[in-house]
Amino acid sequence: MKRLILFVLCLLLAAGYSYAQTAQKKPKLIIGLVIDQMRWDNLYRYADQYSENGFKRLLREGFSCENTMLPYTPTVTACGHTCIYTGSVPAITGITGNNWWDQDENKEVYCTDDTSYATVGSNTKAGQMSPNRMLVTTITDELRIATNFKSKVIGIALKDRGAILPAGHSANAAYWYDGDNGNWITSSYYMNALPDWADQFNNRKVVDSLMAINWTMTAPANAYTQSAPDEESYERKFDGENGTSFPHNTDKLGDKKYSILKSVPQGNTLTLAFAKAAIEGEQLGMSGNTDFLAISCSSTDYIGHQFGPNSVENEDDYLRLDKDIADFLKFLDAKYGKGNYLFFLTADHGVAHIPGFLEANKIPSGFLDANAMMYYLNINVKAKYGLENMVVDADNYQLTLNHSLLDSAKVSRESMISFLLPLVKKIHGVVNAFDIANINAVTLPDIQKKMLSNGYFAKRCGDIQLIYQPGWIDGGPTGTTHGLWNPYDAHIPLVWFGWDITHGQTNDEVYMTDIAPTIAAMLHIQMPNGCIGKPITAITK
Repeated sequence: MKRLILFVLCLLLAAGYSYAQTAQKKPKLIIGLVIDQMRWDNLYRYADQYSENGFKRLLREGFSCENTMLPYTPTVTACGHTCIYTGSVPAITGITGNNWWDQDENKEVYCTDDTSYATVGSNTKAGQMSPNRMLVTTITDELRIATNFKSKVIGIALKDRGAILPAGHSANAAYWYDGDNGNWITSSYYMNALPDWADQFNNRKVVDSLMAINWTMTAPANAYTQSAPDEESYERKFDGENGTSFPHNTDKLGDKKYSILKSVPQGNTLTLAFAKAAIEGEQLGMSGNTDFLAISCSSTDYIGHQFGPNSVENEDDYLRLDKDIADFLKFLDAKYGKGNYLFFLTADHGVAHIPGFLEANKIPSGFLDANAMMYYLNINVKAKYGLENMVVDADNYQLTLNHSLLDSAKVSRESMISFLLPLVKKIHGVVNAFDIANINAVTLPDIQKKMLSNGYFAKRCGDIQLIYQPGWIDGGPTGTTHGLWNPYDAHIPLVWFGWDITHGQTNDEVYMTDIAPTIAAMLHIQMPNGCIGKPITAITK
C-alpha cells in the first residue's frame, strides 16, 4: 500500500510539474497579419489555384473561425485595425472612421494625424502621425505592460493607420510607406532616427526592382474562372493606361511607381519583405519574452477599390499573395521552428461588389455621390432658412450639421434635422435616415441597431445616419468601396495557426472584438482596457 501511495504521489507531482512547465510556455513571437479588404469567401473562392503552403496550409494545420463578423459600422480600415487589437468598438475607442468631423475641433480630422510630431525617414509630412486619437489600450500595449515593457512590439503596413493603430500607444515602433519616395518611414513619436536595418532596407531600393517587373497574369488567362472579363467599363483605369486589362506596365511609370506600388501586388511583397527585415534587425522573439509583430497588407484594398472583387486583378492579387504568405511562413518556420510562434490571419473589413457588375447581372444596386447629396441639401436649406453650408460633412454614411451656424442663426438642431430627413429619404437608394443620437427610438432590425450603436461616439460622429439599400454604395460609376453593415462588408476571415493551436474550425458566430481577449487568455495577461469581446473558447479551451 505504501508503494502504491508513493507511486500516486509521484504521478501527481510529475503531472503538476508538467502542467507548470506547459503553463509557463509562451510563443516566441506573435504575428498578426491583417489582409486589408479580404472578404471571408476569398479563403475558398480561388482555392483551386492556391498553393499547398499558403492559405491552404493555414486552413489545413490551423483553426478557422468561419463566421467572424464585425459588430459595428462604419466597416472601414481605421476602425477595423483598431477593433482587432483593442477588442472594442468605435463608441469606446473613439476611432469612428478613417476621417470624421470632430465636434471639439470643428473640422474634419484624420485618424492618426498629429502635427506635433515630425517625419522620420524622409523629408515629407507623411510621418506627422501618432496613435493619440485612439482612446484605449491595445493587446500589444497590454503585452508590453505585462512584461514590464520587455516585449517588443512593432507595426508594419503600407498605410500609416494600418501600422500605427495595431501597434498601440507604447509600441517600440510603427513603420509605413511613403509613396512620394518609396521609403519606409516612421514618426518622431517613436524615435528620432530610423534604425540601421531600416535605413539599409530603404537604401537597397527594393521597390525599384519590384516595379521593374510588369504586373502580368501569374496564371494562364483561361485559369481565371472566378472573374468577370478582364476589360470592364465599371473598373477604374490606372493613370496613363487606355484600358483596365492586363498587362499593367509598371516599368514605365518613372517616379509614379512609388505611389502606384500600393495598388499592385508588389506592395504586399514589399510589406512582407520589410517585415522579415524587421524580424532580423530587431531580433524579434529571441529575448525570452514574447514579442509582437502587427502586419497589414494594404495592396489588396487599393486593388479591390479600383477593380472590384470580381476582377481578374483581384484574383491574380490573391494568387500572388498566397505565394507571399507561403514564403513568409517558411521563413518563420526556419527562424523559430514550427509551433514556436503564434500566427493569426484576419481582415479589417470586406467589400461591396461594383454596382456596374451587379447591374450587368440583373442584381439591384447603385451608387450615391455624397458631395452631390450635400449640395442638394444645402440648396434646400438656403432656400428655406437663408443659411449657407449647413451640411458640412458626409463621412461614414452620416451627415454632419454646422453646429456653430445653427447656434448663430438660433435654429435648433432638432428642427433642422426634421427639415432635412424628408429630403434625404426621397433620394433613390436611401431606405432610411434618422437622428443618430436618437437611435434607440428608431425601429430597426436588431443587427443594424447594434452595429450603428457600437459605432456612435457623439463628439466624432455626424447628426443624420443614412441606411442604404443593399448593393448601393457611396462613389461613382467605376470602382467600389465598403463601410456598411451588410455581410459583404462585415464578414471576415479569422484563421489561427502555430503555437497552442489545434487544427479545426467552427461555424459559431464570433466577432472581431473577440480576437484581442483570445490572445490575452492564451498569454494569461490582461485584456485591453476598453475590451468588450470574449475569448473564443474553441481556441482557448
